[in-house]
Amino acid sequence: MQKCDWCSSEKIKAVTDKVYWELPDGSKAIQINGTPAIHCLDCGMTYQTDSIIKEIEDQLFLINTTSLERELSFEELMAQPRLLKRNYFDFSS
Repeated sequence: MQKCDWCSSEKIKAVTDKVYWELPDGSKAIQINGTPAIHCLDCGMTYQTDSIIKEIEDQLFLINTTSLERELSFEELMAQPRLLKRNYFDFSS
């Protein structure tokens, strides 16, 4: 069973939330609505898993961010056409 990353409680649930993300070039921040998240019923924290964070960061490296609106949904962000097939700057895998 998955536990809260903050307090280790097992009382968590999957939710969606809005997040704010700075673009890799630092030109602006965007609001991403409907982002998958975890909410802890004990400590009240709402956060994104490491895999969702990586998914967002990889996508922002791989798309043309100049045309992004300041606010969009997670689905809209992930549907943006990629300029590269994968993040060649990620050496973690």
